[in-house]
Amino acid sequence: MTQAYLGLGSNIGDKAAMLAAAIDGLAATPGLVVTARSRDYRTPPWGDTDQDWFLNAAIGVETTLSPHALLEACLAVEAALGRVRERRWGPRVIDIDVLHYAGAEVSDERLVLPHRFVRERAFVLVPLAEIAPDLVIGGETVRQALAKHDATGIEPV
Repeated sequence: MTQAYLGLGSNIGDKAAMLAAAIDGLAATPGLVVTARSRDYRTPPWGDTDQDWFLNAAIGVETTLSPHALLEACLAVEAALGRVRERRWGPRVIDIDVLHYAGAEVSDERLVLPHRFVRERAFVLVPLAEIAPDLVIGGETVRQALAKHDATGIEPV
């Protein structure tokens, strides 16, 4: 089994129920076991700020899936929950990102690992720091990366 970390977010409808359904869908995926879950965090929108606030969380998983198969499992859960990609950084019923996969470095048209923005986004780092503060990504721990950001407006629910 390989350790990986995923980030989840929702800002349409019952956000908490959507995060829970996504985690349940991932947990039901063969070859994937959820090992850790952060609290849910209310976060302001990032990028495209003309939209509702988000609920974000992070989970740790152990998996026998390859990085690309894990991405496909995440996309399948998103699709099953009604995710439609209309605009970049826009509103979404659910978003599941592969943040880190046991130190793997991948960069192709489908997947970049570690996630290219993981160390730049407080809304990802806050929940990830709750479950994996000492995880090293890009030469620094999640805790160290988070210390460089303003987490104002990110509140546990």
